Amino acid sequence: MKTSELTGAALDWAVQQCEGARKDIDFAWWTETYEPSTNWAQGGPIIEREKVCIQRCIRACEYHGWLALKDESFHDRSGPDEVWGDTPLIAAMRCYVASKLGDEIEVPAELTKY
Repeated sequence: MKTSELTGAALDWAVQQCEGARKDIDFAWWTETYEPSTNWAQGGPIIEREKVCIQRCIRACEYHGWLALKDESFHDRSGPDEVWGDTPLIAAMRCYVASKLGDEIEVPAELTKY
């Protein structure tokens, strides 16, 4: 699955993988308790620690969503060029996952139904 398209439980799982979670973790437990893509108390510290820059984008007077970049990307273009999301947390968590795991990852089938 493309990291730029991750949402919900699949995105939260991918963030958890970046944070060092066990791959066999009980999906039902953490999908109710670990939601960094919607919970600022969980996603905010990751944004700060990883130096993810987030910007609301408007082009030609139309809202286009949120853009996230790793701080290093501005200087040496080593990270993903543009990672978008409907909210600042979704954009930032997609950016974080892309910077750690790449542009495409395998997500457990159980998570694609959430």
